[in-house]
Amino acid sequence: MLDINFIRENQKAVQVNCDRRGAKVSVDEVVSLDDKRKKTITELDGLRGKQNRESKVKPSQEKILELKKLSETIGKLEIDLKSIEESLYERLSWFPNMLDPEVPDGTDDSGNVPIKYWGEVPKFDFEPHDHQMIGESLDILDMERGAKVSQSRFYFLKNAGARLRLALVQFAFDYLAQRGFTIMTTPHVAREKTLFGTGYLPFFADDIYKLEGHDLALIGTSEQTLVAYHMDEVLRGDELPKQYTAHSECFRTEAGSYGKDTRGIFRVHEFMKVEQIVFCTPETSPQFHEKCLENEEGILKALKIPYRVVLICVGDFGAPGYKKYDVEAWFPGQNKYREVTSNTNLTDFQTRRLNIRYRTEQGSLMYPHTISATGVTDRHLIAIIENYQQKDGSVKIPDVLVPYMGGVTEIRKE
Repeated sequence: MLDINFIRENQKAVQVNCDRRGAKVSVDEVVSLDDKRKKTITELDGLRGKQNRESKVKPSQEKILELKKLSETIGKLEIDLKSIEESLYERLSWFPNMLDPEVPDGTDDSGNVPIKYWGEVPKFDFEPHDHQMIGESLDILDMERGAKVSQSRFYFLKNAGARLRLALVQFAFDYLAQRGFTIMTTPHVAREKTLFGTGYLPFFADDIYKLEGHDLALIGTSEQTLVAYHMDEVLRGDELPKQYTAHSECFRTEAGSYGKDTRGIFRVHEFMKVEQIVFCTPETSPQFHEKCLENEEGILKALKIPYRVVLICVGDFGAPGYKKYDVEAWFPGQNKYREVTSNTNLTDFQTRRLNIRYRTEQGSLMYPHTISATGVTDRHLIAIIENYQQKDGSVKIPDVLVPYMGGVTEIRKE
C-alpha cells in the first residue's frame, strides 16, 4: 500500500504509474478524501477542546443543553470521520506499487526481456517427449485418477516421481539453509487479513480457494504466511535481514487460464513450492533481490538444467511488485523456455499493509522491504524429466539429487 503522504507529494508520478499499470484509480479522488479527513479531524479537535474547557466549570442549565448538543455534534463527526477513513483506505488498497525505472513496457509476457542465458539446450538423437508421456509410461504420474478423485488439473505422483519431489525439497532446503535461510513449516490456510496484507486481496481474489463459512482460504503460496509471520510486530534493526524458507502445497483456481497448458502438470490447481522470503532494510532490498535470483540460478545450475533470466514487463506482474525477474527453464517437450521461478522486490508494499516495522539505530520506526522468490517447484521436477530423458524411456537423476534419492541414479518403470 502506498503512503498517502507519498501520494500527496508525488501526485503526477503516482497517477502516471497507476495508468501505466492499468489501475483504475484516481489520485485526485484520494487526495480530496484525505483533505476531507484532515478537515474533519481539525473540526473534531476544536470541538473536543471546547467540550473539555466548558466541562471544567459548573454549567448552567443552558450550558448543559449546549454541551449535550456539542456532544451530539462530536458523535456525528466521529461517525463521519470513520466513514471517510474507511472510504479512503478502501481506495488506497487498490493502488499498485510504484515501478522500478528499469521495468520495460509491455502488455503481457511477450514484452518480457531476456537478460541472461545459461547452459546448452540438450540435443537428442531421438524425438524428445513431454513429461506427461514420460511420466505415465514410467508409472510415476497419474493424471487420470487425479481428475477422478478431485477434478482436472490435479494429479498423483507415484514411486520415483514422489521420491524425486521430496528430493528436490530437501536439496532446496539444504541449499538455502547454507545461505542463511531459516527453514519453516507453515499453515496451509490463511485469514483474509493475511491475504490482504500480502497484496493477494483485492488484486487476485478470483484465484483464491475460499473456505465457505470461515474467514480462511487455502494459501496460493507460502509467501502469504511467511510474510504475515511478523504482522503487527516491531523488529530490531540489527535483526535484519530475516530470511525464511518453507515448503508448502499451493492452491490456485487458475481463473482465466482455460485452455492454457492443458497437457501435463505445468499449470495445475495444487502444486509444491519451496519459497524464499527476505525482510531487509530499504537500502539493501535491491541487493537481496539479486541474491535471491542467484539462489534460483544456483539451484538450476546444480541440477544442470538450461535456463534464461527475463526481466518482467509492466503488464505481466502483479500490483504489489516493484521489480520482478522470472527464471525460465528449457523444456524439450515444448521446445521452449518456460517459467519455473519468479522473484519480486515488493519494497514496503506488504509491510505497510501488515503493519510490520523495524526500529533503526536512531530509534525511529520504518517499514522493512520484502523479497519473495521461488526456490523450487514441481516445474523443476518436470524440467528434470524432460531434460534427462533417455532413448529407452528411462530418466536419469541429476547427480546432485542422487544422495537424496537413496543412491538411485535413474528412473525406470517398477
